[in-house]
Amino acid sequence: MTQQRENWSARSGFILAAIGSAVGLGNIWRFPYVAYENGGGAFMVPYLIALIAAGFPLLFLDYVVGQKYRGAPPTAYKRMVKSAEPIGWWQVLVCAIIGIYYASVLGWAGSYVFFSFGQQWGADTEAFFFKTFLQNADTLNFTFVPNLLWSLVLVWLVALFIMFAGVKKGIELSNRIFIPLLVVMFTILVVQSLRLPGATEGLNAFFTPNWSAMADPKVWLAAFGHVFFSMSIGFGIMVTYASYLKRNANLTGSGLVVGFANSSFELLAGIGIFSALGFMAQASGKPVAEVVSGGIGLAFIAYPKIISSMGDLGNIIGFLFYASLTVAGLTSMVSILEVPISAFRDKFGWSRNKAVSIVGGVSAVISILMFSTQNAITFVDIIDNFANNIGIVLGAILSIIWVFWLNRSLIPVLTNHINRISSFKVGKGWVFTLTVITPVALIAALILTLKSLLTEGYGEYPMMTQAIFGWGVVAIFAVGAMLLSSMKHK
Repeated sequence: MTQQRENWSARSGFILAAIGSAVGLGNIWRFPYVAYENGGGAFMVPYLIALIAAGFPLLFLDYVVGQKYRGAPPTAYKRMVKSAEPIGWWQVLVCAIIGIYYASVLGWAGSYVFFSFGQQWGADTEAFFFKTFLQNADTLNFTFVPNLLWSLVLVWLVALFIMFAGVKKGIELSNRIFIPLLVVMFTILVVQSLRLPGATEGLNAFFTPNWSAMADPKVWLAAFGHVFFSMSIGFGIMVTYASYLKRNANLTGSGLVVGFANSSFELLAGIGIFSALGFMAQASGKPVAEVVSGGIGLAFIAYPKIISSMGDLGNIIGFLFYASLTVAGLTSMVSILEVPISAFRDKFGWSRNKAVSIVGGVSAVISILMFSTQNAITFVDIIDNFANNIGIVLGAILSIIWVFWLNRSLIPVLTNHINRISSFKVGKGWVFTLTVITPVALIAALILTLKSLLTEGYGEYPMMTQAIFGWGVVAIFAVGAMLLSSMKHK
């Protein structure tokens, strides 16, 4: 017997949830650094082109597949093209793996909310993060670290509580609370950062265009890659969320709101982060280039240094920054977990409670066992690189090939469906970007990634560690997708 599919209470609930998914940890720490490294103000040109040429077209594709075929990726793709179910399961497994390690970084951000009071990281923020907090080991070491264990347990308890509550009372309600809270907290943080001495120096570094960088194809690939990951497209989240929309929902109108809200938040993040980096540069007498660091380094090493140099004001700034990181991360994690939970419900007819208990419970156990150890950051770094740069990109390429290259009769079906219910109409331009521009950019990015990984490896990690936790994860996507597709419906 087919279960009644859950729905959002209103389109605003879907839009907030989609924004909550798109605005995550990466927006706050990744975008400012990527923009700075790839031409500063000039990066905004390829970024905006990538947003229009790949971001929105792929977002609209995810929306129409989910909303028209009423299912998580495996079900939706199978209803669209019978042979495409494995692509859906590939995307589901990418989400499941990302959820397992994403919880770890979320736990770190939550811990730093408390470390902000009294600036407990002390003078050497790098030693505190790696040695005191993570107790990072140079070789494989599965010794448990108590503070990582408890933070992870708490993250999973909160996330699973939201998942058990369902689409309306869990995901939608949490986003209605958390997204306005995130905007308020982060706006206060940006205003405080702009008032710091040296803020202008940081903003100049962020916005000054390096036009020559635009001649470098890697800058364009970085722009396409960032838009892709940032908007939560191509790996099942937006397909799943759109499947809970009502039949006549305005797809493209919603997509435009979500896309521009996400980009606006990234710009706000860049202004806030670089204002603070400018302050730090002035205080230390160094250029901004020497105090900037990407990813985890920016969030957990450079930013605590900035906070410490602010005196008592640093306690408030630190709390706002890490609370924003935690809230943004939680709304994204909820969206990531919903994909496998929804997929298993569709396939096996499970109730929400059963799906959350099994899928969420197994994910939580694996996450806690792996990421409460002295190798937590090693596992996060390697798995994140392979899951994002191979898992997400290849899953999106396959979905485009199956829909737009091998089954061209679907193009007018999907186009007509979007245009019948949406305010912003799509046509030949949408089809051209999805058949040519988006796949060419993604295939180029994938080839460069594979070439780099196969010739140089990733980072300075031992090849065996990369083989198990990097290529092993890619093998899980492939083998798992085929096995799950071959299983019969219960």
